[in-house]
Amino acid sequence: MPAPEGFSFSRAGSERVFVYHHERLAATLKGRAATAFLLRVERCDEHGAQLVMATLTGNYKRGNERAGPRR
Repeated sequence: MPAPEGFSFSRAGSERVFVYHHERLAATLKGRAATAFLLRVERCDEHGAQLVMATLTGNYKRGNERAGPRR
């Protein structure tokens, strides 16, 4: 499974976070969710932060996708 990439985030005030995927808004977090996200991302390296954001937005492979029609 390829590593997630292309995620970034920005803070707006003390309790609002915007998560972007390839510069498009993917999620908005407010209040406790924003605080928990920031604490979690602070403890990660770049790869870990990418994985946290991919998981949060649901933009990652779950392992149950099929490659194509079976013949």
